[in-house]
Amino acid sequence: MLRRDALRYRAIPLPDRITMADTDMREAAQAFYARMKSRHTIREFTDRAVSREIIEWAIRTAGTAPSGANHQPWHFVAVSDPSIKAHIRDKAEEEERRFYAGGGGDEWIKALEPMGTNAEKSHLTVAPWLIVVFAQRWGEFKNGERFKNYYVPESTNIAIGFLLAALHHAGLCMLTHTPNPMKFLAPVLGRPASEKPAMIIAVGHPAEDATVPAAAKLKKPIREISTFLS
Repeated sequence: MLRRDALRYRAIPLPDRITMADTDMREAAQAFYARMKSRHTIREFTDRAVSREIIEWAIRTAGTAPSGANHQPWHFVAVSDPSIKAHIRDKAEEEERRFYAGGGGDEWIKALEPMGTNAEKSHLTVAPWLIVVFAQRWGEFKNGERFKNYYVPESTNIAIGFLLAALHHAGLCMLTHTPNPMKFLAPVLGRPASEKPAMIIAVGHPAEDATVPAAAKLKKPIREISTFLS
């Protein structure tokens, strides 16, 4: 996207100006909170199809996220191919078995007990889509010359937040998954050395018997997650 001959500042008028009354702003903030509060991480999906168009629109939303120097250092690989999903599951479960066999350490594994997780990751094949997010450590101009990306983890994580909100807004459920290590993903999905896998997101509809861990719904109150100085 970046062109070496266009690396100069040019200001344009604010394209989208939103002006709302205070009461409307308050209502909008409360409505969005209520919408996002209804988001639930699930592990039991149905194989009900989700159209590619919905996934594309959600990724477009993720692509509007702010980023360091506007380099947009991310790439989203959306996978619906059953054989590729099965391969990802095999590799991910291989890493997970090592983790739960002691590789994760006693403290970490103990912390996960209220979540009810284990090495079995059926969601990776049952969910109709996997979106694998890659963080782009460097970019290249058309002539092959590299350029540095800035605030890559921060920028990519913001884009992931946008993506999760967009998918939820579209009526879908998700499970974020970060097998450790994730280096197997780049060769499986044909991504270049410049990209580092950041997350696998299983996307689809909840099964009829879908559950959530009771502990997952215990959210910290605002007084514990914020400080106001006024």
